[in-house]
Amino acid sequence: MARWNHLCGPLLSLALVAPLCSQQSVPWRDPSPHAIQFVTVDKYVRLEVLDWGGLGRPVILLPGGGDTAHVFDEFAPKLTANYRVYGITRRGFGASSYAPLKHGADRLGQDVLAVIRALKLKKPVLVGHSIAGVELSSVASLDAKRIAGVVYLALEAAYPYAFDNGEGPPMKAFQEVPSPQFPRPSEFDLRSFSALQKWDAQVYGFQLPESEFHQKWDSTSDGRAKNLHDFPGSQYLMAVLMGTKKYVKIPVPTLAIFAIPHVPETWMTESTDPGVRKAAAAYFTNVDLLAEKQAKAFQDGVPGARVIRQRGTHYIFISNESDVLREMGAFLAGLK
Repeated sequence: MARWNHLCGPLLSLALVAPLCSQQSVPWRDPSPHAIQFVTVDKYVRLEVLDWGGLGRPVILLPGGGDTAHVFDEFAPKLTANYRVYGITRRGFGASSYAPLKHGADRLGQDVLAVIRALKLKKPVLVGHSIAGVELSSVASLDAKRIAGVVYLALEAAYPYAFDNGEGPPMKAFQEVPSPQFPRPSEFDLRSFSALQKWDAQVYGFQLPESEFHQKWDSTSDGRAKNLHDFPGSQYLMAVLMGTKKYVKIPVPTLAIFAIPHVPETWMTESTDPGVRKAAAAYFTNVDLLAEKQAKAFQDGVPGARVIRQRGTHYIFISNESDVLREMGAFLAGLK
């Protein structure tokens, strides 16, 4: 489930601020072992590209909606023993610049292809989380010979916006499933980025890298998290999600790991409000039914695709890291 709307709550007392200031005297630095460069892909658009190094076939990690490539800061290094690993932050998010899309979803695919050409990567494998399934399907349809294969992570990666041959449920069906209201961090939870990370992990049941929070939130002079960024890419991404572009073929080797059944977030299952628990149960029951229909349509409609159903969260590469690494390793080992 998307997490784009974290807002602020009640004020924090001065007694809690004083010790925090001393803790934040040293500027925070991203501990992930990547180099950062920017690649021009379009007029006025440069994309942030992370390079974790490694040897072997290139693997490009593409983040889900609202995220940056830093969401892979802890996952990517576990691939570098066998692959050269990159991550791309799409236009309009994080440090990547933005210009309006002229060709919808395929412009996002063209952005990825531009990075592949600029870095002179030979037959990389694209790994996309959530809505990044759009980029995977777009690249495969635009220039299949340029890549060795694609890996769709989480059930949303292979939603109808990534594959729609008319046999699965329409995208609108997923959009119409009522979702419970997401919790919001309090000022106490925003007292530092590590505190925000801890709160988020307790709420959702898995932990994102702290670096991803630094990408999404402003920082005050005393190290507090303040103001969730309203990235300019959010609006166009919603338009892409509900767009009319349909991908009916994926003409490259394909692995799809669906989070079926979906593990509900901790805040839902442990809520003291029976109404929240009931709404959550109904939500995931409906989503799992739709997801299974989509998984079957994907499996039947993409010749040779390996389709895995794995009980997990939306961020399945975090909640089911060892499973994902194992399945990816087996898939990549079989590629030419």
